[in-house]
Amino acid sequence: MKIHFTPLVLGAVMMSGPALAGKTSPVEVEPTPVPAPAPVAPASPDWTGAYVGGQLGWAFVDTDVSGIDGNGLIGGLVAGYDFDLGNWVIGAGLDYDFADIGLGGGVDLEGVWRAKLRAGYKIGQGLAYGTVGYAKAETDNLGSEDGYVIGAGYEHMLTDNFALGGEILYHEFDNFNGSGIDVDATTVQMRGTFRF
Repeated sequence: MKIHFTPLVLGAVMMSGPALAGKTSPVEVEPTPVPAPAPVAPASPDWTGAYVGGQLGWAFVDTDVSGIDGNGLIGGLVAGYDFDLGNWVIGAGLDYDFADIGLGGGVDLEGVWRAKLRAGYKIGQGLAYGTVGYAKAETDNLGSEDGYVIGAGYEHMLTDNFALGGEILYHEFDNFNGSGIDVDATTVQMRGTFRF
């Protein structure tokens, strides 16, 4: 049997097509979650440049002669220049400490000059370093003597151009001014520097 579609039946079927298909509604697509960016560690500061500042602490002075030793307040000025090499920093500096430390035997330590090299490793905003160099101790009536200094320190950058830190240094002066007295001194100091 053949089915014939008349134009009227065909039109009715076409008109009822959307009704038979049901209502169409837009499909809701859930947004893809975007992972939060990983926290970025703050960039370590650039230590390249000149600095000046001050330091204050305590000195422990000892000799190989019984009764000639002492300790007391020491402090002064610092200046230098550093080069930032990435994770490492190298530099050179000068400092002078004023003192008035009675050592016994009528001898007072009046000051210490230093010319130092330093090399350190950056730790976040800080710099841990070792230092070595030349030192000169001055007394009131025993003259002065050249020696060496070695030590370590840590500085922490508080702002773009101010650092606060601490340093411990060991000094040695053999045969102080031809007196036959060997002198060693240890200083422990806090220091603050302004960087340019």
